[in-house]
Amino acid sequence: MSRHPEVKWAERADKVYLTVLLPDSKNAKVNLEPEGVFNFSATAGADNKLYELKLDLHDKVNVEESKINIGVRSIFCILEKAEKVWWKKLLRGDAKTPHYIKVDWDKWVDEDEDAGGLGDIDLGGMDFSNFGGMGGMGGMGGAGGMGGMGGAGGMGDFEGMGGAGGMGDFEDSDDEEQEVSKPAEQDTNKAEGDAKPEEQDAGTSEMKEAAPST
Repeated sequence: MSRHPEVKWAERADKVYLTVLLPDSKNAKVNLEPEGVFNFSATAGADNKLYELKLDLHDKVNVEESKINIGVRSIFCILEKAEKVWWKKLLRGDAKTPHYIKVDWDKWVDEDEDAGGLGDIDLGGMDFSNFGGMGGMGGMGGAGGMGGMGGAGGMGDFEGMGGAGGMGDFEDSDDEEQEVSKPAEQDTNKAEGDAKPEEQDAGTSEMKEAAPST
């Protein structure tokens, strides 16, 4: 049986901030429909327990402009409203709000304090993917991939680092060659130095042999 992850939300006149708290989630699948239906599923924990979520949002949303970031500890979504009006609540209908949905007081502002934009939100350098490219439920699997695009950028940096590391190895190899060649030169010089005493000994021997005949 699946479980519900904890959800936090806050809003502005033009958007909703939705955070699904699920550390170390795997196979995260997310789908957002224009009518305001938000679906989420993922596994987490050592035993890979399944977590699922379906939210009937208070009103319609602009899927193309909405964004998602799949992080290590949570899935953070910026849902663009179809109309710039305050919802006052996250879900449609008069039913009681589920216990796992809570107000995100860190992002919350009152209607009269809404300055617009993201200036009052610290996104911490998050990389976002667009919901618009996910293509319905089939895109749910792609959500992880799309979220991973931030990681893909990181991989680009990793490749760059690998290249730098390669260059470092290349430079080290040159140094090694130089270091290897130096003892060889020293051995050659030594050999030449060793040869000199022999030549001197040979010259001395000839002088000794020549002496009696004088």
